[in-house]
Amino acid sequence: MRILLVEDNLLIAKGIVAGLAAAAITVDHVASAAEAEAALASATHEVIVLDLGLPDEDGLLLLRRLRQRGEQAAVLVLSARGETPERIVGLEAGADDYMGKPFDLGELAARLHALQRRKAGRAAQVIEHAGLRLEPASGWASLDGREIALSRRESHLLAALMQANGRCLSAEQLKGELYGFDDDVESNTINVHIHHLRRKLWKDVVVTVRGLGYRLGHRP
Repeated sequence: MRILLVEDNLLIAKGIVAGLAAAAITVDHVASAAEAEAALASATHEVIVLDLGLPDEDGLLLLRRLRQRGEQAAVLVLSARGETPERIVGLEAGADDYMGKPFDLGELAARLHALQRRKAGRAAQVIEHAGLRLEPASGWASLDGREIALSRRESHLLAALMQANGRCLSAEQLKGELYGFDDDVESNTINVHIHHLRRKLWKDVVVTVRGLGYRLGHRP
């Protein structure tokens, strides 16, 4: 999962970025409403984590504007404005969830994964396909009941393909799922991860569709 974090406190932002990486969540961080607008115009994010006390604009104004123009990403407000009336205002402005500060990083990760499941229309934490089971939140995977050790990037890529429901995803789309704005990405990095998945699972677990990208494959 790739999210956009809109938070002007750099210390808090660094902690969130580091903590969510361990929960299979890629974070793009910006510190203002203007930077958030630019980031959303250049990449797709499943969830926006939004602080309200931004330096250039109140976060509620940004939230309302995003919803008015049809922004489909889920929004989790993360704010020091944590009283019940303030939470109600945020939810009525278009937020899908609301957490007050201070907050627990584990709870934040759990809420983000819950928003992802809700958006995908599934309730279960585990995704299944042809004897393959994957828990996106932890990266845990098994094939026919045997645990498979996957790296964080491999589990990210596999989750993206399993959640695509048979659709092809381009290399750029997969890079967007695995890497943030600040990550240094080699040109062949997706092919390397796919090679590892094919070796660990089965040969055609990822099928290359010429001119389109990649999709999840069936077992022989």
